Amino acid sequence: MMAKKSTGRIQNLRQTLKFRKPILNPKRRRLTRAITIHDLRIIAKQRIPIGPFDYVDGAAEDEVSLSRARQAFLDIEFKPHVLRDVSSTSLSAKMCGDKYSLPLGIAPVGFSRMMQTEGESAGASVATSRGMPFALSTMGTTSIEKVAEIAPNGSNWFQLYLWRDRDRSLELINRAAKAGFKGLILTVDAQVAGARLRDVRNGLTVPPSLTGRTFLEAAPKVNWWWNFLTKEPLVFASLDSWNGTVAELMNTMFDPTMTLDDLKWIRKVWDGNLLVKGVQRVDDASAISKCGVEGVWISNHGGRQLDRAPIPLYLIEPIRKAIGKKVEIHVDTGIMHGADVIASLAKGANFAWIGRAYMYGLMAGGRDGVARAIEILETQMVRTMKLLGVKEIEGLTPDLVNTAIEIGRTNTRGAK
Repeated sequence: MMAKKSTGRIQNLRQTLKFRKPILNPKRRRLTRAITIHDLRIIAKQRIPIGPFDYVDGAAEDEVSLSRARQAFLDIEFKPHVLRDVSSTSLSAKMCGDKYSLPLGIAPVGFSRMMQTEGESAGASVATSRGMPFALSTMGTTSIEKVAEIAPNGSNWFQLYLWRDRDRSLELINRAAKAGFKGLILTVDAQVAGARLRDVRNGLTVPPSLTGRTFLEAAPKVNWWWNFLTKEPLVFASLDSWNGTVAELMNTMFDPTMTLDDLKWIRKVWDGNLLVKGVQRVDDASAISKCGVEGVWISNHGGRQLDRAPIPLYLIEPIRKAIGKKVEIHVDTGIMHGADVIASLAKGANFAWIGRAYMYGLMAGGRDGVARAIEILETQMVRTMKLLGVKEIEGLTPDLVNTAIEIGRTNTRGAK
């Protein structure tokens, strides 16, 4: 009698529980288990030497700009609608006249192949497959022409640092145009290099020259070493060879004399879409918007330039009020969750861009890791939209989100 009861319990248990099938492929297993961007960051830190990892993960000086930007997203308060039909949602968004599947782009990141050898190729490939724009950095480690070859049908953008030698800048602009790049992103917040102290301590140079400590830390990362030593040498595909630090390269090459006149010159020589990245003041946004650009990109360079810089999220509404709706607003810095994107759009941004979030995926698993990062963010965006009672991006409005500043003001009024 006991045997029958035991057998029955086992059968009931089998019907109640569903056992997860083991995933034999190590990369697929670790990426499947990653359910947040922070999970991908943890995997990346385990697999990548401290020098390359810190180049992505770190920021300038005390890293206050980055931590404040992230905290601003954590401090937001959503105010959701209820009793709304959200059985289906759409994340499609228009940017510079084109429609994209997601309101999100892959931002320019230099040195990508140092972190993982697939580098920009992985980013451009995933962006094309997901209907997203991809931006190649001037300090990218894949050439303009190679990106066009990898993603011939993609929305490819080139991020330009204006050189002291204007002819060199013009050469890059012409190469991007010839390769069919959709737009140009002029970065204006890098007059000199920010003090990225992690890079200094880790001996990050071009090519890398590791200190004894960083070499010992990197030694067990066999997969990274194998890829680094067996793939083509790491160089800046858009630049000549360089044997100093990243900061020295920036200080030698980039032009601290750049003004609005240079922006107007760029507008004349570039016929495509033009975004200006690194805007951190309302008055600057107003001046830039009058120079014929398609968009102003609010950014403090991921906290990698000026420490204690403004928080991009807090600038969206005042800049929108100042420049109207004709010129687009793009935003980055501190975006680690799909809800961060939705909050930015609700406050008035047209488009958001990710750098670190995509790089954590790249370091965790190459192209598959980048795809996983986008999948995670998309899932979070859809869930946030539905819980807000919103079906389409156009339905996101400022009243759906309170920032910490607005919450503080509300509390102050309540106290009175």
